[in-house]
Order: sequence, then C-alpha cells, then structure tokens
Amino acid sequence: MRSLSRRSLMSATAVGLLLTLSSGAVLAANLPAGYPADYSKIIDAAVKEGKVSIYSTTDSAIVSSLLKDFEAAFPGIKVDYSDLNSTELYNRFIAEVASGQGTADLTWSSAPDLQIKLASGGYAMAYTSPEASHLPAWANYKNTVYGTTAEPVTIIYNKRLLEPGDVPTSHEDLLKLMTTKGAALKDKVAAYDPERSGVGFYFFNQDELNWKSAWDLNRAFGKASLKLYTSAGAMVEKVRSGEHVMAYGIFGSYALATQAKDENLGIVMPRDYTLITTRAAFVPEKAKNPNAGKVFLDYLLSARAQKIIAGDAKLFGVRDDVKDGLTLQTVKEMFGATVKPIALDDSLLDGLDQTKRLKFLKQWQNAMKGQ
Repeated sequence: MRSLSRRSLMSATAVGLLLTLSSGAVLAANLPAGYPADYSKIIDAAVKEGKVSIYSTTDSAIVSSLLKDFEAAFPGIKVDYSDLNSTELYNRFIAEVASGQGTADLTWSSAPDLQIKLASGGYAMAYTSPEASHLPAWANYKNTVYGTTAEPVTIIYNKRLLEPGDVPTSHEDLLKLMTTKGAALKDKVAAYDPERSGVGFYFFNQDELNWKSAWDLNRAFGKASLKLYTSAGAMVEKVRSGEHVMAYGIFGSYALATQAKDENLGIVMPRDYTLITTRAAFVPEKAKNPNAGKVFLDYLLSARAQKIIAGDAKLFGVRDDVKDGLTLQTVKEMFGATVKPIALDDSLLDGLDQTKRLKFLKQWQNAMKGQ
C-alpha cells in the first residue's frame, strides 16, 4: 500500500466531504456538524487497515462512479466489492460468522428485512453515524442498519408489445389485465422469485400487507405461468428483447437507467400505492476492517455520495438536503400520499418468522398453480 503522510491523507479526504486542513493539521472546529472532533482517528485506523470489503446486491456497474469517488476521497482505502443476490449475500455472511475468521466490512442489501434479521441477531455493530440526522426516521434501525436509497418499486413493460389501453396504472388495473387477458400473456410476465430471492419474498410480502387483493393477483399470475427470476437485470433485458411483455416489482433505479438507453421500455409507478424500498447497510460486529467499514458507511450517507446516488447512479437519494437528481422528494412530488416507504423496523421480522414464512410460501406455491 502506498504510504501517505497525515497531511496528504487529510487533503485527499477533504474534497468537500469531511475535513478542512490548516498547516497540515485537522481543525476540529471545521468538522461538519455532528462529526466528532476525533473522527480523524477513525480515518487513520481505516487507512492502516488498507481496504474495505463490501458485500452488495447492487450491480457494480451501477455504482462504479460511487466506488471510484470513494477511492479518490480516501486513496489509502481500497474497495473490494462483491456483487451478490440478496440470498447469496445473507448465506455467505452467515457462513463467515460461523467460521469465526471475521466477516466483510460492510453489507449493503436490497433486502432490508434480511439486514434487520441479522442486526436483531447481534451481527451488526452499533454505530451512530454522524450523518444519521440527515436521514428520515424510517431509514434508521436502532443506529445499526441505515437506509441509503429511497427507490420506488415499479412495473415495467415493452411499449411495442403492450397496447396503450392495457398499460396498468395501479395494482387493481394489473389484476384486471391479468384476469381478462391472462391467456394472451401466458409465459410473458416476469417477477422476482420469492422462494429463491430475498428481495422477491420481501416485495410480495409487502404487497400482502398493503393490498387486500394481493393473493388474487398472485393466483392470476400463476394461471398465466409467471416467469420467476433472482435478478432484476435478467428481467429487464427479457422485457426489452420482447421475450416478456412485462415485469412486476422492478427497482425504479434499474428501470430508469435502462429507459435512458431504450425508449421502448415503459415504466409504471402504481397510483394506488408505490412502495419505497431502500438498500440497507451496516458494519458487521465481526468485520475484519471495522474502521474502513465505518468510513464507507458514513461516505454512503454523506451529501457527496448521495448526490452521486441521486444523479449518475440513479438510485434515488434518501437524504433530506439533496435536492438535485432522483430523490425521495422527487417521488413524493409526483405521487404524494400514495408513496409508502417501507420502514426499517422490527415489523420486517414478522414475515421472516419461520412458521409465517412457510405458510406464505405454501400459499405462494398454490397460487402459482392458479389455486
């Protein structure tokens, strides 16, 4: 690792993010509000650790500019980024804990319920981020798990294959379409697989909580031979190609990034309710490089990173003071009271109760048979 003097390190990290230098010394008075005066000690320790290992469900291509910006701000900390699906991330983390050899330094998952489960089991470090005051209350779970994005859950469709009059603008519209034209849509509709994908289970479970006709839609999906996936990217590409007409439960960030390249991709944010989900992050209790994990977490929540999240990454920023690009406020201005952020709280554990989960999946299996 390249050797850095204290002055050069602090100069690098100060690019509008954290610190101001004067004669090579950190002036505690110039730290942003909420940062402890000795925060530089965490940075020094993180640089000695040398890298931050991140397990994430976010495609590396989407956050490449974010990762490059972090390494530019903290040149002494190398990013080791592993792109996994939500179930793989959970299982790999649990295996690392069981091995007793230490874990990744940060887990960043699009399945917040699984993150809350890990935190409630004592696997997440209690850490009050100095950026926490800029987050909505629903995006902070007991100062252990933090929401980093505020993404709408959408329906996407191929404009060339779905007649304008058939485009559903609400969940009720989608149910009507699947009920009346399910035969024509047989094998042509995609969604996450709740049996193999933590995100899929999470999304369908939230539908059950928010809509009384959720199982009617699931049965209609089953009669139309719903195609199930563990990757949003695969679904998006199959809708673009025309293999599928429509996909249900797609992150708005992925949909908008694709639409920018393909105007034939249509996006629906349901007008009856639009779920807002978040990519939840925490520093593990047994992280091999805990200081580097803290620095990356604070960076993710910082205004600097949130501007990239809301802009180039199109992941919808969650902070209340980031105004430009795609943010929670953007969606609220479009949909108002129909926007439903999914809070990071203990209620997410209910769906993961083993008895309830098995009951849900049995009902799901029957629904996929149209029963």
